[in-house]
Amino acid sequence: MKETSSTASDPRQPSTARPYVPPTVSPQDLPIDYSGFFAVIFGVTGVMLRYKLCSWLAIIFCAQSLANMKNLENDLKQISMAMMFAIMGLVTNYFGPSRLASKQQ
Repeated sequence: MKETSSTASDPRQPSTARPYVPPTVSPQDLPIDYSGFFAVIFGVTGVMLRYKLCSWLAIIFCAQSLANMKNLENDLKQISMAMMFAIMGLVTNYFGPSRLASKQQ
């Protein structure tokens, strides 16, 4: 009699198992993606101040944010914006006029 009562309340029994259902979280309640935030900041700094290091750091943070993406729709918008700033910064730094030539005129 004692064995049947312990097996009925045993959570390892297949008949009492329930599939895991993850809790639903709204996009506003998700934690902040710091790597995506830093990617945007470094990307804008790389474009505006023409710092190559900031543009390269923005690309690195974009890759990190892409690898750790949790919410596809919101994070992809932020990552794509940061990647555009990073690429614009690299293009203007490497293919645009140099800063020294623009200062001398």
